[in-house]
This record gives sequence, structure tokens and C-alpha cells, in this order.
Amino acid sequence: MYVFGPVPSRRLGRSLGINTIPAKACSYSCVYCQVGRTCVVQKARRRFCRPETVVAEVERTVEELTKRGEAVDFLTFVADGEPSLDLNLGREIGLLKHLGIRIAVITNASLMWRADVRAELNLADWVSLKIDAVNEKLWRVINQPVPSLCLDALLGGINSFSKEFNGVLATETMLVRGINGAEADLEQLAIFLGELRPAIAYVSVPIRPPAEQWVAAPDAETLNRAVQIIAKKVKHVEYLTGYEGNSFTGNGVAADDLLSITAVHPMREDAVRELLNKTNTDWSCVEQLIGKGLLMETMYEGRKFFLRMRPCALNRTYQIES
Repeated sequence: MYVFGPVPSRRLGRSLGINTIPAKACSYSCVYCQVGRTCVVQKARRRFCRPETVVAEVERTVEELTKRGEAVDFLTFVADGEPSLDLNLGREIGLLKHLGIRIAVITNASLMWRADVRAELNLADWVSLKIDAVNEKLWRVINQPVPSLCLDALLGGINSFSKEFNGVLATETMLVRGINGAEADLEQLAIFLGELRPAIAYVSVPIRPPAEQWVAAPDAETLNRAVQIIAKKVKHVEYLTGYEGNSFTGNGVAADDLLSITAVHPMREDAVRELLNKTNTDWSCVEQLIGKGLLMETMYEGRKFFLRMRPCALNRTYQIES
């Protein structure tokens, strides 16, 4: 399954997710990642699936949702890895245009130094770029990129894209306690964000179980200071710290829906129970998935979360690429 949801999005309303990246192909292994560590960190783009297969699944899902009277605000390419690693991304976006639903891509921006990636993202209506730090040391600590990636090159690519893009540009900065909340670092970040002139700059904190157990949200003072500093350079800055709600939907098969959603979006226990209720499925479904090693539960900030289980070595590796 390449399609999941619709899921409630704090940025996009009712978002039908599209995940074309297998677990977990990514150019980063962010310490706060809600879907866990990246086992093989990579930056080479490749074809992961047939675009026609992805599009056919989206079309079927949209048709079923329309029959049920359920709205979809965006078709969103958001993966449990980095969506721009998919060489077919541009073709998939193009093939989905006829549905008349706005298309969004949520990317970590690590491949923006590539002209082909920028051109493909320019086909979307809304693009969110992850920019947690513009300082080399902080960037490597928080995002843990492929060693051969160059921060200056990707920042240059981001800057170029901001001038080329005809849609709505958003940025997102995740603040992690003790890492990227110093005033000098935030001021440096704000200057760069100001140059991009995004429609909106989001400032977020970890609200779901992170990849590394030591990760925590900054205190309220640090968060507020960050927003105030960025607001001096960017017209519209918004906190992205609240819970998006429990209005998750799927194809009606509870086990499939749970696995496809939690592969990208860990779910709170109350959200899982609500999803089960929609299909008249009892809690034994969750217990069976846990027993099969497909789903796991974990605690974070006093709440129980459920996420897709995936095998991953404790020590990540890196692909050797040209």
C-alpha cells in the first residue's frame, strides 16, 4: 500500500498521504524522527515503484472517499524516509494533477542542491522544507546526514528553489532541547529564512516518540524566543506544537490502516481506539499485530503511542555513492 489516511494534519487539514519510500530510505537520521532511526543513510535517487501503480491506488482511494462524503484537502507526499529520493516523484505529481486536489510534498530539503529535485518539486502546489539549523556542526548533530552531503550546497539549492517555486513555500524548524535553541544560532537561522521569504515558517517541537531517547522539547521560554527571533525576519511564523486530533480514516480494514498510518505517523492510544471503532474492530486487532512483531507500543510524555515495527541495526550504515 502506498496510500494512507486521510490523516489530520496541523498544516494541511485532511491530508491523504502517499508513501513511495520503503522503510527507511533517507538521507538523514534525525535524532527526533518519529519513525525511528535510519538504518542505511543514503542520497542516491532511484525508482522504488511504478508511478502508474501509485496513481491507480490514489485514484481508487479518492473515489471511495468521495462516495463516503469524506473530504481530502491535499494529496501529500510524506514518507517514512525522504520523498525526493524517489526518481519518479515528478512523474507521480504530474499524473495526479487531473484529480484536481492540491498536491503537497514534505521534504527534509537535503537534495535541494540537485536541479532535477527542484524542478520536480516545482510541480507541487505546496512544499515544506525542513531547516533545523544553518550551522554545520548543529546540522550534523541534529539531522545526522549522509557524510558526503554539503550544507552550503543544499542551502544554496534551497535559496534557488525559493526564487523558482510558484506554489506555497513553507519551512519547518524542529527545536530540540540543548541543541539548536541558542540565541546566536536562531538569529543566524532567521536571517536565512528571511532570505527565502516563505509564506509561513513553522517552529515545532517533538510531540511523538523520537528516534533517540534523550531528545526532549525545549522549555517554553526557548520556544517563544525562537518564534520572536524568526518573526523579525519572516512575516508569518507559527507554532507547530499542538495535537492534530484523532480524525484518522483508512480503507476500512483496521489492521491495514493501522500499519500504513503508523509507518509514517505514530498514533496515540486514543486515536487508535477511535480508528478501530469506525470499523467495529476490537482491541484484539492491536494485540495480534503486536504479537506478530508488526506493531509496537511505547510511552512518550506520559502517553502511550503505537508505531510500525521495523528491524533496524543499532549502528546505522551509509551507502557509498558518487
